[in-house]
Amino acid sequence: KRRSSERLFLWINTYRSEGSYNEGNNMIDPITAISAATAAYNGVKKLVYAGRELEDVVGQLGKWYGAAADINRAETQRKNPPIFTKLFNGGSVEEEALSIIVHKKKLAEQEKELQEMLNVRFGYGTWKEMIELRRQIRKEREETMYKQQERKAAFFEGLMLTGLLIMLAAIVGVSIWLTGLGAGWWG
Repeated sequence: KRRSSERLFLWINTYRSEGSYNEGNNMIDPITAISAATAAYNGVKKLVYAGRELEDVVGQLGKWYGAAADINRAETQRKNPPIFTKLFNGGSVEEEALSIIVHKKKLAEQEKELQEMLNVRFGYGTWKEMIELRRQIRKEREETMYKQQERKAAFFEGLMLTGLLIMLAAIVGVSIWLTGLGAGWWG
């Protein structure tokens, strides 16, 4: 049972890896993100209460995590908005603050209920297992990313070194040729 749940949680993290639905640099609409989180939450709830297996719940849970990441990303973007958003934002500061608080509270409430649902349906400790596995996967991915970045940097350093050596050899070769031409070596 434990091995299959680990595979499923690996799949969750592959399906929605702490990433955002909005991969570009566009501003994320918090209302759209909370709507997506609520829809995914309702989907998980519906599947769990219908007695579905964990495999069936994984996709909706992954969508919920993606929408939750979008909400957090929207909060980050709000702290450093593009200039046009600063100039033309018509909402009041109070309205924006209240909206953020409500979204965060709703997200926390959904997370707590998801935790309870999964623990009841699939056994106590399921949520904790998932959280630990997410941490482990995140750490492994970060290590993999760092290794890839190091390999990429080493490749470009090697490429630049090779280019410099070729240029140096060309300069030396041209210098010898010009010296020989001036000294009458070539004809």
